Amino acid sequence: MATTLTPDLMAASDKQITDTVLRETARLRNFIRQRMSDANEAEDVLQEVFHELVEASRLPEPIEQVGAWLFRVARNRIVDRFRKKREQQLPDTEQLDDEDAGIAELLPQADAGPEAAYARSVLLAALHEALDELPPKQRDVFIAHELERRSFKELAAESGESVNTLLARKRYAVLHLRQRLQEIYDEFDV
Repeated sequence: MATTLTPDLMAASDKQITDTVLRETARLRNFIRQRMSDANEAEDVLQEVFHELVEASRLPEPIEQVGAWLFRVARNRIVDRFRKKREQQLPDTEQLDDEDAGIAELLPQADAGPEAAYARSVLLAALHEALDELPPKQRDVFIAHELERRSFKELAAESGESVNTLLARKRYAVLHLRQRLQEIYDEFDV
């Protein structure tokens, strides 16, 4: 059953939207600008968020906590922009097994702008969480090789394990991390 709005209800709704826009514009613009280096693109996102507010105001269910809703919509629009920028998959495990390919080269550089710094911090937090899920021996080999940049030969001599065993442990760790981090990686399109 469609609800028709009377002129008084439409005027009240328009006033609420206007008040919300005036109250939240500065905070929302700052939030978006901290995550996007291009000012024009950030302004586009801001306008998209307010457009969604107008569209949502036409729905029969009112928005609870409008401020929080606006920031959630802004975050989603920013993520959408990251997704649209380019399609890129996580690197193959062969690239990770290469002695010269450290995990740092696979992450966005922190000095590449606010979006990259934000994506890097989220990815690093997810990486730490995913590393904690690994069996200790897999985690230890991955950390030693990728983060501490130690060779498999050195690790084998130290642990008494064969290089092949260590390679297999790292491979299982990489497969787990790829699976666990793919969704968040896709979210940021790094």
